[in-house]
Amino acid sequence: MSADRKSFKSRSTLAELDGHHGPVTAAEFCAQQTHILISASEDRSFKVWDHRVGSLIHSSSVLTASPLLSLLVDPWSQQLVAGCTDGQLWIFSLVEGHHYRCVTHVDLRKKRESFSTRRAESKPEGGQPPSTKAPETGEETEVALPVLSLAACDCGFLSETGSCLWIGSSAGLLIFNLASFELEGVLHYKDFWSLSIQVAGSCAVASRTGGREALCLLTSMFGNETALVEVDPAALLRSQQRPRRGPDLSVLPRPGPCFYFSSCVSPTSPLYLGLKEKRTKPATQKQVAARSVVKDHPLVFHNKIQSSGYTAAPCATMFSPKTNFKNDGKRASKCKNNYRRKEYPLESPPPSKLGKRLAVARDQAALLCIQCSAGDGQRLACGLANHLSLVCNADLTGTPAVLSGHDGAVGSVCWSHDGRWVLSASQDGTLRVWSMRGPEPLLRLGKDMFPKPVQSAQFYYIDAFILSSSGPEVQLLKHHIDTSKDDLRRYRQKSWCTPVCRLLTADVVDITSLSAVNDFHSYLVLAAGRNRTLEIFDLNVGCSAAVITGAHSRPVYQICQNKGSSFATQQSQAYNLFATAATGDGIKLWDLRTLRCERRFEGHPNRGYPCGIAFSPCGRFVACGAEDRHAYVYETSSSTFSRRLAGHTSTVTAVAFSPAAAQKCRKIRRSSWTGRWKRKASTVK
Repeated sequence: MSADRKSFKSRSTLAELDGHHGPVTAAEFCAQQTHILISASEDRSFKVWDHRVGSLIHSSSVLTASPLLSLLVDPWSQQLVAGCTDGQLWIFSLVEGHHYRCVTHVDLRKKRESFSTRRAESKPEGGQPPSTKAPETGEETEVALPVLSLAACDCGFLSETGSCLWIGSSAGLLIFNLASFELEGVLHYKDFWSLSIQVAGSCAVASRTGGREALCLLTSMFGNETALVEVDPAALLRSQQRPRRGPDLSVLPRPGPCFYFSSCVSPTSPLYLGLKEKRTKPATQKQVAARSVVKDHPLVFHNKIQSSGYTAAPCATMFSPKTNFKNDGKRASKCKNNYRRKEYPLESPPPSKLGKRLAVARDQAALLCIQCSAGDGQRLACGLANHLSLVCNADLTGTPAVLSGHDGAVGSVCWSHDGRWVLSASQDGTLRVWSMRGPEPLLRLGKDMFPKPVQSAQFYYIDAFILSSSGPEVQLLKHHIDTSKDDLRRYRQKSWCTPVCRLLTADVVDITSLSAVNDFHSYLVLAAGRNRTLEIFDLNVGCSAAVITGAHSRPVYQICQNKGSSFATQQSQAYNLFATAATGDGIKLWDLRTLRCERRFEGHPNRGYPCGIAFSPCGRFVACGAEDRHAYVYETSSSTFSRRLAGHTSTVTAVAFSPAAAQKCRKIRRSSWTGRWKRKASTVK
């Protein structure tokens, strides 16, 4: 079959494009490139043409078992949307260099079911909103959702974060968000008394010029009826969106009468204990007098004892080194600061070049987690499956320091804000705090402190607390690290830790991931439950502030917040963004202010193994691992990846950005269970 391009002035055929193996069902011009024409056919594929020269630019493979019915080119997101008769929606990228790759495909029937479930859960108990739905006359028949038409939709407040489109089907009208790939509104034909058409055979949607109302023209599938419906999408969304309960949430402190954020902590807050103990008390006169008393005396009552001279050095000068070398400092500064910057380049492109690699596990152990040190990011810490933790330089030089003591795989590591301590949590149910000056842990917390194995642990509130999750509990621990040594009583632990607050999840389910900001004071703690929920705790109040149900189709294995860096400046609203990842369900970008999924990142294979995610210091990129031995980098303004970094030999399990330089460190789990680090450098110098 062929697609014809005709001139209305001369009423002649300008080009005939031949290549499809079935009837052409839809065709669309590209708004940004008017010479590009895209056609869809019943042969279940689409083709991209240059109609000026009559050449074929791209031909897709067979997408599905059902024919394609409709096409839409969205100029805002630069995406191509194709609808099928089986209710499948296929989305492709039209960005130059992406080669029309598939971003995602959506099953509209499953999306409609999840949308109905969310609406039912968000309704208040004991009350039902008014409805214009007709009474049930019998058993409800399941109606398929063929995509009859696609059209742009102006949704008002939703248009600021992404594009929306109308989906006309035989059962109703759907509003679909092209950023989050979720349904925002559903309008069923059978819900209205005045509408005579219950099942549509064809559908056409158009927005009014200068207004947000849309007109929908319907024809009946089983009769000769035609109906014209006017719809206000903004009103439809307001009636079907989740109602917000409780105060607005924000990671950063809100402006108020307090000059310092720490002074705004409520006296009844669990955080008040840490601030109260931080204040140093002045020493009393008795304490000063006690310090001045000499408790021990020498065996002889003299201040000095003359040496016998047996251990004195010989008087002859054997060698005198030359110390007047001139050193311009170029070599030292290059070796020391080759990966650091005074300010993070905000407009730098994502990493693309391989800088260096380092094998850190010789016993074929998997690397499970990695984190750069806070501040300048000069060091890296990682946890291994062989019960060890390693610390090495960020430029991957030198020999890594080995921290041993756990009896299980180390699944979580965290640096303190000042970079002095490393916190590690293991599957053996213990938590340890290490110093870089010695191989022995300074603090050990065992099973007597945690009822179940610790899934996540980190420093919190600028190192004032330790935040951990064990089973369904979020525990806030007050700690004290004592670095003094006593060789006679090395078995006695001088450091201590005590629980301050314990919070249970809403449905008392085990916590799979935990996240909070330690770089600045923040009340909020984010937790993911095994029942696919996200819960936000406000520790200034000491209770749960919000719950998001059905965040993913599977339990979330990692929460990652946009914490920024001391070398980069972001807008205050950007710190309210956080990302979640679930096996087989991609990555979702959320906003704490709206508790909505603002964008979804698809394209990296992640079907069975947890692959870590990380925000760049500038907040413009989200990196993740994948099971195809690549690391992917997404821009927060696009749903498809902008970089695909190769070089590994197995699953990339975690990634980490350097807080001070435009590079990214990532690690893998190899098929031979041999761990390797790789450092990707940016293209900017």
